[in-house]
Amino acid sequence: MSDATDPKAQTDLPEPDRLDGFAHPRMAPAFIGNARAEQALLTAYKSGRLPHAWLLAGGEGIGKATLAYRFARFLLSRVEDGDEAQLENLSLLPGNRVSAQVAALAHPNLLVLRRPWLPERKRLATAITIAEARRLRRFFGHTAGAGRWRVVIIDRAEELNAAAANALLKNLEEPPPDCVFLLVCGAPGRLPVTIRSRCRTLRLSPLDAGELEKAVPAAFVAAGREPPAGDLLRASIPLAEGSVGRALRLLESGGSDLYARLIGLMTQLPELDYEGVHALADEISAAGANEAYQLFFGLAGEALARISGHAATGEGALGVEVELAGRLRTGHALAQWASLWETIQRAKAEADALNLDRKNLVLATFFRLEETARETLA
Repeated sequence: MSDATDPKAQTDLPEPDRLDGFAHPRMAPAFIGNARAEQALLTAYKSGRLPHAWLLAGGEGIGKATLAYRFARFLLSRVEDGDEAQLENLSLLPGNRVSAQVAALAHPNLLVLRRPWLPERKRLATAITIAEARRLRRFFGHTAGAGRWRVVIIDRAEELNAAAANALLKNLEEPPPDCVFLLVCGAPGRLPVTIRSRCRTLRLSPLDAGELEKAVPAAFVAAGREPPAGDLLRASIPLAEGSVGRALRLLESGGSDLYARLIGLMTQLPELDYEGVHALADEISAAGANEAYQLFFGLAGEALARISGHAATGEGALGVEVELAGRLRTGHALAQWASLWETIQRAKAEADALNLDRKNLVLATFFRLEETARETLA
């Protein structure tokens, strides 16, 4: 049986931050977008007063983990301080030995804490456990094996359980010399304030459309796959909300086509194409269509939020959503659409918890849309 704490074994097991069919962020050859965040790390390093702990915060799939591993490779390749004023970014030369070691989680001066794989249950743990956090003691107990710096990456730090967070806090309070903690976090509010207060927060932003048009094909190439056709890529980017990870999921699951069908049905409101609704409900509630089912509700919720937001502010809607937003008659109508999704979400949560019929839930969602549209659309 593989040892889940062994670095080589870890790369062969399911990983919490890896999308099926694509390379893990630590293997990304380039960093696209968030140049200011990269420069902030480089500037701090070049100052000679590098903070010992960083909280890399931001939404899912925008490059937090990619930047953490990029900075780790950079630090682990620095043997000693020197005249490095000419450094312009965190890139290493192709074929650098440190890059290969980090990709394999085999560098002696790198420790990654994340939700572990539970071989007896054949699934990932639901949290970063105290057993994971105890690896810090062993890691700092040995002399640095190669180079000056040691790096600890906590991947999805918000997933630390209470005991693991306390163990990490002790190390943040009394950090070893020449050690940098990189906390990758999508929900900083879930971290104890005692941990947040000991980190320098670096917020990453969603990528713009041009950056996504570069980053998404690069992810396919890094995985040894053919990049998506231009029309598919362009259709997915507006729905990706600045997230490379989300764009990849949309492309893998036919998300842009599903959205087109959903919004096509919504533009006919307050009339409802019952044949089209039933056909869509049949598809996404079929056995083996769980991803499409979950994606449908995600896309529908986001569309409702954009339409309501556009009606209130004049911004945010995509394409024909603008026309729907313009048809909302009053402020009260806006509130009805804003609350509609809360009702749908509660119904979905109940249906999932009780394992109720999925097709009926999809149909009920459209019927709620129809009823609300008749009351609110001009």
